[in-house]
Amino acid sequence: MTIEDLISSMLREEGGFQRAFRSMLEDELEMSLSEFSSISGISQSTMYKILEEKREPNLRTVRQIIRALNMITMSGEKNFVAVIASSTFMESLPKNITLEGKAIPIREYPISTVEDAIIAAVRAERDGALAIVCAPIIALTVKKILRIPVSPVMPLGSVLKALDDIKGLV
Repeated sequence: MTIEDLISSMLREEGGFQRAFRSMLEDELEMSLSEFSSISGISQSTMYKILEEKREPNLRTVRQIIRALNMITMSGEKNFVAVIASSTFMESLPKNITLEGKAIPIREYPISTVEDAIIAAVRAERDGALAIVCAPIIALTVKKILRIPVSPVMPLGSVLKALDDIKGLV
Protein backbone atom coordinates (compact mmCIF):
# COMPACT_ATOMS: atom_id res chain seq x y z
CA MET A 1 0.00 0.00 0.00
CA THR A 2 1.27 3.45 -0.85
CA ILE A 3 0.74 6.78 0.85
CA GLU A 4 -1.56 7.70 -2.02
CA ASP A 5 -3.67 4.61 -1.20
CA LEU A 6 -3.80 5.72 2.41
CA ILE A 7 -5.10 9.16 1.44
CA SER A 8 -7.62 7.65 -0.98
CA SER A 9 -8.91 5.40 1.81
CA MET A 10 -9.50 8.44 3.98
CA LEU A 11 -11.53 10.12 1.26
CA ARG A 12 -13.52 7.04 0.22
CA GLU A 13 -15.15 6.07 3.50
CA GLU A 14 -15.49 6.85 7.17
CA GLY A 15 -12.73 5.02 9.06
CA GLY A 16 -10.93 4.12 5.83
CA PHE A 17 -7.78 5.98 6.81
CA GLN A 18 -7.59 4.18 10.15
CA ARG A 19 -8.00 0.71 8.63
CA ALA A 20 -5.52 1.40 5.83
CA PHE A 21 -3.01 2.96 8.22
CA ARG A 22 -3.27 0.04 10.67
CA SER A 23 -2.71 -2.41 7.81
CA MET A 24 0.28 -0.43 6.57
CA LEU A 25 1.78 -0.16 10.04
CA GLU A 26 1.35 -3.81 11.03
CA ASP A 27 1.60 -5.72 7.75
CA GLU A 28 4.00 -3.72 5.60
CA LEU A 29 6.18 -1.77 8.02
CA GLU A 30 5.95 -4.36 10.82
CA MET A 31 6.21 -1.50 13.28
CA SER A 32 4.65 -1.03 16.68
CA LEU A 33 2.51 1.96 17.56
CA SER A 34 5.19 3.02 20.03
CA GLU A 35 7.91 2.98 17.36
CA PHE A 36 5.78 4.95 14.93
CA SER A 37 4.84 7.49 17.61
CA SER A 38 8.48 8.18 18.41
CA ILE A 39 9.33 8.69 14.71
CA SER A 40 6.27 10.83 13.93
CA GLY A 41 6.27 12.93 17.09
CA ILE A 42 2.57 12.12 17.62
CA SER A 43 1.72 10.90 21.12
CA GLN A 44 0.85 7.25 21.56
CA SER A 45 -2.50 8.14 23.07
CA THR A 46 -3.44 10.21 20.00
CA MET A 47 -2.32 7.42 17.67
CA TYR A 48 -4.27 4.86 19.70
CA LYS A 49 -7.46 6.96 19.54
CA ILE A 50 -7.07 7.34 15.78
CA LEU A 51 -6.43 3.65 15.16
CA GLU A 52 -9.33 2.59 17.38
CA GLU A 53 -11.59 5.01 15.47
CA LYS A 54 -12.33 6.95 18.63
CA ARG A 55 -11.06 10.09 16.95
CA GLU A 56 -10.80 11.29 13.36
CA PRO A 57 -7.33 12.63 12.60
CA ASN A 58 -7.17 16.34 11.87
CA LEU A 59 -5.27 17.64 8.85
CA ARG A 60 -2.17 18.50 10.89
CA THR A 61 -1.99 14.95 12.28
CA VAL A 62 -2.49 13.40 8.84
CA ARG A 63 0.39 15.53 7.56
CA GLN A 64 2.61 14.36 10.43
CA ILE A 65 1.70 10.74 9.71
CA ILE A 66 2.44 11.13 6.00
CA ARG A 67 5.74 12.91 6.71
CA ALA A 68 6.78 10.07 9.04
CA LEU A 69 5.71 7.41 6.53
CA ASN A 70 7.75 9.17 3.84
CA MET A 71 10.78 9.19 6.13
CA ILE A 72 10.36 5.49 6.88
CA THR A 73 9.59 4.27 3.36
CA MET A 74 12.12 6.46 1.56
CA SER A 75 15.00 5.85 3.95
CA GLY A 76 16.54 3.34 1.53
CA GLU A 77 16.37 5.80 -1.36
CA LYS A 78 18.56 8.51 0.12
CA ASN A 79 22.02 9.50 -1.02
CA PHE A 80 21.28 11.07 -4.36
CA VAL A 81 21.96 14.43 -5.93
CA ALA A 82 18.91 16.40 -7.03
CA VAL A 83 18.98 18.39 -10.25
CA ILE A 84 16.26 21.02 -10.53
CA ALA A 85 15.82 22.28 -14.08
CA SER A 86 13.51 22.35 -17.08
CA SER A 87 12.64 18.98 -18.60
CA THR A 88 14.50 19.85 -21.82
CA PHE A 89 17.69 20.36 -19.82
CA MET A 90 17.24 16.95 -18.18
CA GLU A 91 17.41 15.06 -21.47
CA SER A 92 21.22 15.04 -21.55
CA LEU A 93 21.86 14.35 -17.86
CA PRO A 94 23.79 11.24 -16.81
CA LYS A 95 22.05 8.85 -14.39
CA ASN A 96 24.90 8.90 -11.83
CA ILE A 97 27.97 10.80 -10.73
CA THR A 98 31.01 9.10 -9.24
CA LEU A 99 32.23 10.32 -5.87
CA GLU A 100 35.21 8.61 -4.24
CA GLY A 101 34.67 5.57 -6.45
CA LYS A 102 30.99 5.26 -5.54
CA ALA A 103 28.15 5.87 -8.00
CA ILE A 104 25.69 8.41 -6.61
CA PRO A 105 22.32 8.53 -8.42
CA ILE A 106 21.03 11.76 -9.92
CA ARG A 107 17.34 12.37 -9.34
CA GLU A 108 15.59 14.78 -11.66
CA TYR A 109 13.10 17.38 -10.47
CA PRO A 110 11.68 18.96 -13.64
CA ILE A 111 10.20 22.44 -13.22
CA SER A 112 8.79 25.25 -15.33
CA THR A 113 8.54 28.21 -12.93
CA VAL A 114 10.61 29.75 -10.14
CA GLU A 115 7.90 28.77 -7.66
CA ASP A 116 8.05 25.14 -8.88
CA ALA A 117 11.83 25.22 -8.42
CA ILE A 118 11.62 26.34 -4.80
CA ILE A 119 8.99 23.71 -4.03
CA ALA A 120 11.11 21.06 -5.80
CA ALA A 121 14.15 22.04 -3.72
CA VAL A 122 12.24 21.63 -0.46
CA ARG A 123 10.85 18.31 -1.71
CA ALA A 124 14.34 17.11 -2.72
CA GLU A 125 15.69 17.85 0.75
CA ARG A 126 12.75 16.01 2.33
CA ASP A 127 13.34 13.09 -0.04
CA GLY A 128 16.89 12.81 1.29
CA ALA A 129 19.05 14.55 -1.31
CA LEU A 130 22.72 14.95 -0.43
CA ALA A 131 22.92 18.15 -2.48
CA ILE A 132 21.02 20.18 -5.06
CA VAL A 133 22.09 21.55 -8.43
CA CYS A 134 19.84 24.33 -9.76
CA ALA A 135 19.71 27.57 -11.73
CA PRO A 136 21.48 30.60 -10.22
CA ILE A 137 18.23 32.56 -10.15
CA ILE A 138 16.89 30.31 -7.36
CA ALA A 139 20.13 29.08 -5.81
CA LEU A 140 20.50 31.99 -3.37
CA THR A 141 16.92 31.65 -2.13
CA VAL A 142 17.15 27.87 -1.86
CA LYS A 143 20.45 28.10 0.08
CA LYS A 144 18.66 30.23 2.69
CA ILE A 145 15.89 27.71 3.33
CA LEU A 146 17.68 24.34 3.06
CA ARG A 147 20.28 22.62 5.20
CA ILE A 148 22.01 20.75 2.36
CA PRO A 149 24.57 22.10 -0.13
CA VAL A 150 23.20 23.95 -3.16
CA SER A 151 25.29 24.43 -6.28
CA PRO A 152 24.15 26.80 -9.02
CA VAL A 153 24.60 25.86 -12.67
CA MET A 154 26.87 28.45 -14.23
CA PRO A 155 26.43 28.03 -18.00
CA LEU A 156 29.16 30.49 -19.04
CA GLY A 157 30.07 28.44 -22.13
CA SER A 158 26.53 28.53 -23.47
CA VAL A 159 26.22 32.28 -22.79
CA LEU A 160 29.47 32.98 -24.66
CA LYS A 161 28.27 30.84 -27.59
CA ALA A 162 24.96 32.77 -27.67
CA LEU A 163 26.86 36.06 -27.68
CA ASP A 164 28.98 34.84 -30.61
CA ASP A 165 25.80 33.82 -32.45
CA ILE A 166 24.37 37.31 -31.90
CA LYS A 167 27.53 38.92 -33.37
CA GLY A 168 26.73 37.24 -36.68
CA LEU A 169 23.17 38.57 -36.64
CA VAL A 170 23.91 42.20 -35.79
